[in-house]
Amino acid sequence: MRAVVQRVRSASVAISGEKVSEISSGLLILLGIGVGDSPEDIQWLAPKIANLRIFNDDKGVMNRSVHQTRGEVIVVSQFTLLASTKKGNRPSYIRAARPEEAIPLYEAFVLELEKYLGREVGTGVFGADMQVDLCNDGPVTIWIDTRMRE
Repeated sequence: MRAVVQRVRSASVAISGEKVSEISSGLLILLGIGVGDSPEDIQWLAPKIANLRIFNDDKGVMNRSVHQTRGEVIVVSQFTLLASTKKGNRPSYIRAARPEEAIPLYEAFVLELEKYLGREVGTGVFGADMQVDLCNDGPVTIWIDTRMRE
């Protein structure tokens, strides 16, 4: 799994002009699920993101997590995070999991993140043509890959 975690002042997801999720301060997580990803990846990634210390404390130091700040979260599925650009100019998405494999893992990730945060997490709609609007705060953008675990 690959996640792009963005600290945001606000974010929303719309489909055909209708907002399906909207948050104020918190995290926008773009999640790509690859062939071979498993529930073990979810068990590692969800708490990692929930406890990632990228929010400022009283001294202006990034020392607090979204869990500690009670920030809001949106998770959007994004298979293009698994793009390979090794050959030519047209990305290959062969590493991205097929929907029948990816959808249950995406849904399980959202549930696991909700468990760690103790509150509901907003989502997009898997496979839909979504318009994601955000105001990145900082900017702070972190890329995490469960196969690297660094």
